[in-house]
Amino acid sequence: MTIDRIPYSSLSSLPRTALPPLSRRHAVAALAAGASIPALAQFRVEITGVGLTQLPIAIAPLRGEAQSPQKISAIVQADLERSGRFVGVDAAGVALDETSRPDLSQWRQRKADALSTGSVTRLADGRFDVRFRLWDVVKGQDLGGQSFVVTQADLRLVAHRISDFIYEKLTGERGIFSTRIAYVTKVGARYSLWVADVDGENAQSALSSPEPIISPAWSPTGAQLAYVSFESRKPVVYVHEVATGRRRLIANFRGSNSAPAWSPDGRTLAVTLSRDGGSQLYTIDANGGEPRRLMQSSGIDTEPAFSSDGRSIYFVSDRGGSPQIYRVAAGGGNADRITFNGSYNISPAISPDGQWLAYISRVGGAFKLQVMDLKSGTVTPLTDTSADESPSFAPNSRLILYATQQQGREALMTTTLDGKIKARLAGQGGDIREPDWGPFQKQ
Repeated sequence: MTIDRIPYSSLSSLPRTALPPLSRRHAVAALAAGASIPALAQFRVEITGVGLTQLPIAIAPLRGEAQSPQKISAIVQADLERSGRFVGVDAAGVALDETSRPDLSQWRQRKADALSTGSVTRLADGRFDVRFRLWDVVKGQDLGGQSFVVTQADLRLVAHRISDFIYEKLTGERGIFSTRIAYVTKVGARYSLWVADVDGENAQSALSSPEPIISPAWSPTGAQLAYVSFESRKPVVYVHEVATGRRRLIANFRGSNSAPAWSPDGRTLAVTLSRDGGSQLYTIDANGGEPRRLMQSSGIDTEPAFSSDGRSIYFVSDRGGSPQIYRVAAGGGNADRITFNGSYNISPAISPDGQWLAYISRVGGAFKLQVMDLKSGTVTPLTDTSADESPSFAPNSRLILYATQQQGREALMTTTLDGKIKARLAGQGGDIREPDWGPFQKQ
């Protein structure tokens, strides 16, 4: 998405930003390949905690928003607060749009450092024209804006794109709000693989089966999802093409085939196979073929995760007597142990910037999310829950998505790396498990 500086003077100067040719709704419908399950809004966002350094921002209601099927300003504010980098300043009742020149001194008095204004208009053909503008209240600067013309189905996506623009302008880092997440639910005896917006809304069923579905993993481009299906009464690894719904078989060898993990270049998958005896690590071409074993181990090796540079693979092994996280060169060889705190550490996830390792540690019978600074080895516990699982980093490395139980309910959560800001994406029912955060979308 191109971000341009916009002159204040002309309404028509707001750049009209095109959405991808294939909208999410249609892309995931294709992925479902005929599934008859309706789209469901699976979550509602609840944000808790107070960060140490948060930028106060006022998101004024868009002119015409009362007639819009989506409250765009509320979605944007929730996005920004969930990031841990922003705190909202009350802007209710303010009548401003992208053509307004606001009195910034009033917003300074309200302690806002930034202000977003805009409008949403329903066009004669049923589409919506959405426009916004961002102001630096402290410096008194117009930071630009954008314009979108979209169908009703893409209004939430537009809100996330606005959040991305604001986040990047004010932090200098790329926003993650228009990325996607995947996760698995179990309701009764039925398993479903879902793809949803990063806030859990717009959930679409990608696959449904009476047999277990586990280990969804996004490809580096976001065009494919690898996962494990038990539909043939044994674990088998597939890769789905998101845009077309076609899938291809990757690993169906004798025994168990599980735990797919993509290399950063998308050419290779690391998998766990038991074809030669115990569960061991292999790499295999992303189009299938003959796998290559990485090591000879007397223990169980599983849950591979590539380092951000693709040179190493982190994994879990009980070769030392209890499950711990190790690292081996992507080409194989001797493994080095990484975790030493506690006797049970599993589910490694590496941040895209290569600085952090998130994992689950058993502490006094509870399963808790931890994060390790890979440079210093310092470990920080992040949660007060006791059934955490399946951590996954946001593509900007600033947040971690994980599944847990809170107050007796299954839920997906996000947390900042210091554990200060958490957002609960509260489920509508059933077991919620194995989330994976997708990559940045192509700009």
